[in-house]
Amino acid sequence: MADAQDSTRTVLVAGGGITGLSAAVEAAEAGFNVILVEREPSLGGRVARMNKYFPKLCPPQCGLEINFRRIRNNPLIQVTTMSEVEKIEGEPGNFNVAIRVNPRYVNEKCTGCGKCSQAAKTEIPNPLDYGLSTVKAAYLPNEFAYPMRYVIAPEIIGTQEAKEIEAACEYGAVDLDMAPKTIDVKAGAIIWATGWAPFDISAIPYYGAGKYRNVITNVVMERLASPNGPTKGRISRPSDGKPVKKIAFVQCAGSRDENNLAYCSSVCCLASLKQATYLLEQEQEADVSIFYIDVRALGRNEDFFNKVRGDGRVRLVKGKAGEIAENPETGMVSVQVEDQETGKILRDEFDLVVLAAGMVPSTATEKIPAEAAYDENGFLLNGGTPGIIGAGCVRNPADVSSSVQDATAAVLRAIQACRR
Repeated sequence: MADAQDSTRTVLVAGGGITGLSAAVEAAEAGFNVILVEREPSLGGRVARMNKYFPKLCPPQCGLEINFRRIRNNPLIQVTTMSEVEKIEGEPGNFNVAIRVNPRYVNEKCTGCGKCSQAAKTEIPNPLDYGLSTVKAAYLPNEFAYPMRYVIAPEIIGTQEAKEIEAACEYGAVDLDMAPKTIDVKAGAIIWATGWAPFDISAIPYYGAGKYRNVITNVVMERLASPNGPTKGRISRPSDGKPVKKIAFVQCAGSRDENNLAYCSSVCCLASLKQATYLLEQEQEADVSIFYIDVRALGRNEDFFNKVRGDGRVRLVKGKAGEIAENPETGMVSVQVEDQETGKILRDEFDLVVLAAGMVPSTATEKIPAEAAYDENGFLLNGGTPGIIGAGCVRNPADVSSSVQDATAAVLRAIQACRR
């Protein structure tokens, strides 16, 4: 890790999603040492869980692999996963940062051979699939993980199974004696890019999320459509695996609602339009309904909106969905909505209902361990502590392209802070 003599040439980046990755590689390519801290076992954040992302509708491997290669080829970047920033003290040019590193139980000797997974018997909910599938207790975070290193689930540590997994590794990579530790580093500036979480739809009981299996959120829909997801990319009902032909997208599920999220997350409309194309491409007889308050697809995104709207299999209804219910015998989900253009109450049944859950910044629930300023919704306001710079979705809801641009701006501010 960076020592005291080069702290003014060191940038610490908290968060290894697309914003943090972009900030890390740009700061390093500008000649600064970078310490990249990520809580999960691998880099990529929520983008790694997507099927495709805007603006080019690329699979996540596209943008992530480019950044992973830049990280591998740049000795100025030091990556620490399964870690989080515990304490920040100091000032621009001279921050003291304590980082907690949680045990992975697999060290850097791992070759990714998978023999540890073959020896494992216990299965745990797969974090990549939001629990829609299971994975062995010795697992690779995803097929293009960085670092390409397995993880041993803490649930089996201390068991005979863990010893058998350790014995199966011929490279000595399984280390069951790993324990949490704290490391201290110095940095001249800190970029806080810890991302977002989907709004907890269970806060709206009449939508039935968590109660009805065929009512899911937009982030789960991405996994259903992903080739490396629980259904290998085939969109099917979670309740029984039957193919989905008739689907409803419910916009502003909790957003623009003073009782939940008062703000618009800006990306949800386009996300639902994009996800509608997933089914349209798979199913010739697809029937798509999108219930919305307003469609926000500005600039170059308007062409995409018009393309989806022009498909005869797509119906857009201006109206906020009310009660959602699932038939326990058939699994069909009914949605009731008032069509604002006709004034009629509509009620229809669908194979699957997708709720467009808004973006909640990580800083709404987990504050920076230093003096910082936030708005009423928990978004980070730059200026709370000089030298600590927010980037990406901790500052405001944003798509991938906007997050990458914001990362560049954050790097410029970080370089200025380092030189104070």
